[in-house]
Amino acid sequence: MAYYMAWWNLENLFDTEHSPERPRWLQDKLASELQGWSEAVLAKKIRQLAHVISAMNDQQGPDILGVCEVESKSVVNKLINQLNLPQRNYAVVHANTQDQRGIDVAIIYDKKRITVERDTVFNHVVLKRNATRDILQATFKTLRGNEFVVMANHWPSRRGGKESSAPYRMMAGETLAYWHQRTLAVKGEIPIFVMGDFNDEPFDISLENYALSTRTLKQVTSTRVTNPYLFNLMWPLLGHSTATHSFNKSWGMLDQILVNRAALKREGIYCLPQDITIFHTEGMIKNNAPVRFSRPASRGGVNEEGFSDHLPIAVTLQESL
Repeated sequence: MAYYMAWWNLENLFDTEHSPERPRWLQDKLASELQGWSEAVLAKKIRQLAHVISAMNDQQGPDILGVCEVESKSVVNKLINQLNLPQRNYAVVHANTQDQRGIDVAIIYDKKRITVERDTVFNHVVLKRNATRDILQATFKTLRGNEFVVMANHWPSRRGGKESSAPYRMMAGETLAYWHQRTLAVKGEIPIFVMGDFNDEPFDISLENYALSTRTLKQVTSTRVTNPYLFNLMWPLLGHSTATHSFNKSWGMLDQILVNRAALKREGIYCLPQDITIFHTEGMIKNNAPVRFSRPASRGGVNEEGFSDHLPIAVTLQESL
């Protein structure tokens, strides 16, 4: 049995300009950047995203999809409704965060193949001077009864400069490592899959020193090691012609999937490191960069042939008999 698990930063998937679901403080804050973000524009953005998601997994769509930069569960459900995948029955794990722009993290999953108990869903707050995007965690169970944990991340951005904003991502890395260790203490040797837009590279200290992410497989798989290390699946893809995000025509590997020891043991639910991929369909890359959809209020306006400023990543999860 195999499960296709993907991650994608959807880039500013907001509800409409005057959404009745948006709190007043957020409406005031977003007023200028959401000018012109109408039902028609939102529908076009969702159609573009749905086209890519439906193409994943040989046109079967993902079994699990982590997403970030979504405003609410409502817009995620609009995206699900646009997917032309009659064999799927998608549900959403979501929690409202305290992010100042109102953007959240969510996990979409096929509830015909995988279940989740609501009391296993947590959103771990990452604090700066005030709360930022949370780490969303859920425990899933296959029809065969094998459990695994998914932690979806969207770490603080590099706004204001990489170096000056780095401590915020260190805090996020420390928060992730803490909850990884706590989960193992409570659940035992359970497979844990960490996905996200970390706004740092695999070699940055927020990931290596604080999240305890590593390129060394033996450091993760050794039973002598007591620290909760995570193997970063993206290392072999570094240095290639594309990565997951491009800034000033320079590619970066900001989106990553990390796995713990139990996820590499070839028992229950596990993955093979070589199965990691960066996914894209025709038209998603142009002029050496992802093609953005953007917003009406942005310079140049909407590009109806665009998608997001990030590319999706994916890995196949295997289930032993």
